[in-house]
Amino acid sequence: MPTPDAASDTGDVFVWDTTLLTGLDEVDAQHHHLVDLFNTLNRAMFHGRALSPDQQQRIFDELIAYARQHFEDKERLMADAGVDVRHRELHARLHHEFVEQVRSMWDARGHLRQPGDTLMGFLTSWLGLHIMGVDQSMARQMARIRAGADPAEAWAQEEDPLDRRVANLLRMVGQLYHVLAAQNQDLLEANARLEQRVRERTAELEAANRRLEAFSRIDGLLGIANRGYFDERLREEIARHTRQARPLAVVMFDVDHFKRYNNRYGHQAGDACLQAVARALKGEVYRAPDLLARYGGEELVALLVDTDAGGARVVAERAVAAVRALALPHADSPTAPVVTVSAGVGSMVPHAPDDGPRLLRQADAALYAAKQAGRNRAMVASGGGEVDPTRTS
Repeated sequence: MPTPDAASDTGDVFVWDTTLLTGLDEVDAQHHHLVDLFNTLNRAMFHGRALSPDQQQRIFDELIAYARQHFEDKERLMADAGVDVRHRELHARLHHEFVEQVRSMWDARGHLRQPGDTLMGFLTSWLGLHIMGVDQSMARQMARIRAGADPAEAWAQEEDPLDRRVANLLRMVGQLYHVLAAQNQDLLEANARLEQRVRERTAELEAANRRLEAFSRIDGLLGIANRGYFDERLREEIARHTRQARPLAVVMFDVDHFKRYNNRYGHQAGDACLQAVARALKGEVYRAPDLLARYGGEELVALLVDTDAGGARVVAERAVAAVRALALPHADSPTAPVVTVSAGVGSMVPHAPDDGPRLLRQADAALYAAKQAGRNRAMVASGGGEVDPTRTS
């Protein structure tokens, strides 16, 4: 029987010879064409310059389509000749198993250690065994029927003692093939299930990582961005606005006399107060690209993209008014009987990556000025000076 190593210099893994003839011209011609298709597929995949995956797929599809047509022609030929139904059923089952098995191996070729040797070894071994076994048996039975034998008698004569040793050998090899094919199919199905589980676990892990990443950017108490994420976004926006020569603004907020509020109403009430303030500020910092974050303690900060000082001042003043409108009692505040915030605005067209800290200093200086002016108001930095080191909250 031909081996996968035959005629390797030409890329042929199957060499046609007279031992494969059945004596049925149409069947032999189709077998020869199948051999040619096997060799074409082998050359396309593994010999010389491999073709693209799409081109390989087209050759494989042509091979499967031709094999199906050959099997149908042969099954019709057996029926027309009156071959015993037992042989016809066996023959048809082997045809079906071949198509299913070779498709499974083709689909799994990316996971095989040596896909060329495995796939081509299977194709050549299967066709050789099939021709020398059931196909030549079919031809002999058809010859007996043409000579006048009954189909059942023609089938029974396949057990002639002269052919029994060869028949037994082919039968044992065929049984070994079936065992290995079934085992291979089980492995392919197990591998497919494993791949599916890996895909599912990977998707779950990616979703968990996204949730973890989102959680790592959020302040647990206020439900808005935390300081780390604000710093990250500030660096990104400084770089973008530097490239585009666009204004970028920062507004810093501080809850007026918050320590007194905590001392008067308790820490739980203080937490609830900060949450209410964050919601009020979020209602004014509502554009999708903008960001509201907790900067530390009772300080919050807004990052306003593509916004000059005038636009940022409008946002800051509305935010101050929104917090005042909450009317949260603050009996110990010397500023107002309700909770209020002060706001400082900084804005610039950045020119360098280190302009982020300078923008924050502007906003912080303006916040300090707002507190010095009586709190419960928003002020805009006039020049970007440093924060007074003697400043207190």
